[in-house]
Amino acid sequence: MISDTFLEKSALQVNDGVEQPPIINPNAVSRFKKFQQKLPSADEFVEGILSENITMLSKAITLVESSLLQHYALGQEVIERCLPYSGNSIRIGITGVPGAGKSTFIETFGKMLTTQGYKLAVLAIDPSSERSKGSILGDKTRMETLCADKNAFIRPSPSAGSLGGVARKTRESLILCEAAGFDVIFIETVGVGQSETAVHSMVDFFLLLLISGAGDELQGIKRGIMEMADLLAVTKADGENIMKAEQARILYQGAMRFLPPSESGWQPKTMTCSSRTNTGLTEIWDIINGYMKFTKANGYFKTNRLRQAKYWMYETINIYLRDNFYQNPVIKEKLTEFENAVLSDTLSSFTAAKQLFDIYSELEKVKK
Repeated sequence: MISDTFLEKSALQVNDGVEQPPIINPNAVSRFKKFQQKLPSADEFVEGILSENITMLSKAITLVESSLLQHYALGQEVIERCLPYSGNSIRIGITGVPGAGKSTFIETFGKMLTTQGYKLAVLAIDPSSERSKGSILGDKTRMETLCADKNAFIRPSPSAGSLGGVARKTRESLILCEAAGFDVIFIETVGVGQSETAVHSMVDFFLLLLISGAGDELQGIKRGIMEMADLLAVTKADGENIMKAEQARILYQGAMRFLPPSESGWQPKTMTCSSRTNTGLTEIWDIINGYMKFTKANGYFKTNRLRQAKYWMYETINIYLRDNFYQNPVIKEKLTEFENAVLSDTLSSFTAAKQLFDIYSELEKVKK
């Protein structure tokens, strides 16, 4: 048997090591508890938002993003009361291929607008992990200059696994930002994918950022996304890349000619720009203002916004039905049973879904 004296002198002895920090930030936990304990009333929320209190606006967005049932009713009341004060901003959707420099463009372009006296809100959708369901929410770290601007408000939100990465509550957040007096609202998507369809249904102008020198310029760009774009801008048109950017712009311009005319009657534009040298940014803003003037004159602007409101009514119904289905206690119990039946090949996926829905329908009838 090895003596204690030997262990004390031996190199086999294991030290305690450095104390590890807690997995969860205790300050974050305390802030969450504080939010829970001192939740403002609907009157306080609305009064704070209308008085352009950024802290209260942030709390209100956190409220509507919350998945807790006790927050839902209060959040909807706040949105409903802010609705009459919304609708006065220019809503711009911004998307692009990976590496196009969306965050850099938004910071430089946004800074140009705030310098001109505009109040800018940026709703940046951050992709959530399919495995951990977590998000980095790092957009603020990539927009340091804009973050420090008193006329700018940047709100990163997790996509939380919703369609194509678009946060379910983005439209509600947009309404709150408009009620808080923001003139221009950017909605940045996670990249080229299904999310653009949802973003297109909540903005007035759709900007697609592209890059040159990535092989086949049209490879990976979905036709549907190009059809939605009101402006295609080739970024990073500076230094030795100016010629390549211009060549890419010409290629995109040629491709746009084969697309059907847009419902708005607007002819989509193509151009080059650089966030590093600030070239093309003023022209982009002029194009956006020209689009707004054009669509308001021909009536498309109002028609489009009304159609968007209708779209989100149906989208909310779909979300409500889905959530209500999965939150039903009987369905929760039955899901495992039906999953096992599908996995053991005793029941097809389609039959299992139909039977579960029939059970849910009967439960809803009994409630009535």
